[in-house]
Amino acid sequence: MNLQRLFSTARRVVQQLLHDPRTIAMLLLSPCLLMTILKFVYNSQPEIFQHVAGSMLGVFPMLVMFLITSVATLRERVSGTLERLMISPLSKVDFIGGYALAFGLASFIQATFVSSYAIWILGLNVHGSQLNLILVAILDALIGLSLGLMVSTFARTEFQALQFMPAILLPQLLISGLLVPRDQMPRLLHDLSNLLPLSYAIDATKKILDGQGSVTHDSLIIAFFIVIILGCGSFTLKRQSK
Repeated sequence: MNLQRLFSTARRVVQQLLHDPRTIAMLLLSPCLLMTILKFVYNSQPEIFQHVAGSMLGVFPMLVMFLITSVATLRERVSGTLERLMISPLSKVDFIGGYALAFGLASFIQATFVSSYAIWILGLNVHGSQLNLILVAILDALIGLSLGLMVSTFARTEFQALQFMPAILLPQLLISGLLVPRDQMPRLLHDLSNLLPLSYAIDATKKILDGQGSVTHDSLIIAFFIVIILGCGSFTLKRQSK
């Protein structure tokens, strides 16, 4: 790993984000809008809002980063930028690390902004540490980043990249404990949920919201998933787009 090349890659990605107001709006405004809609939907049932909105704080970073990373990486692949980077002194570790650093910074800003909006404006109750909530959100965003990088290696167009979302993210949403507690699911679904990173993200978020238990175990498992997925995605970084 070359730190200079890693930070150079991260700086390039950050500059691309800053010059794309639509991406910034997706990062900051779309989660706040959805949280506001949830607030009004459950206006007469505040206890349900607390449960659903709190869990969604762990879901939004993953969804948004999956979309942004898969499309951005595929765009670089199709335009030939990625191939030129891969034949330069830039290594795979530098490339992936640069993306992770840049989007990690973006996810930190997003998590801080959205959680602060939910807590101070919408009245979301967080009995644990908001800092822990932000850290878990960053890990969730890195899951989305790693999945987006991996998906971009199998797609040839941006539309194809988006088509992977139902196959990769929706099953996780259904059995992650977001809709029904995992311990109330059939045994097969419960066992499958143990193999999905979003399940541990939802568990960690719920613990923070309730102020009960440590999230260290869940965070370590999420980090393990991130390393495995990034490792799988790195094998196909040199694939040609033609």
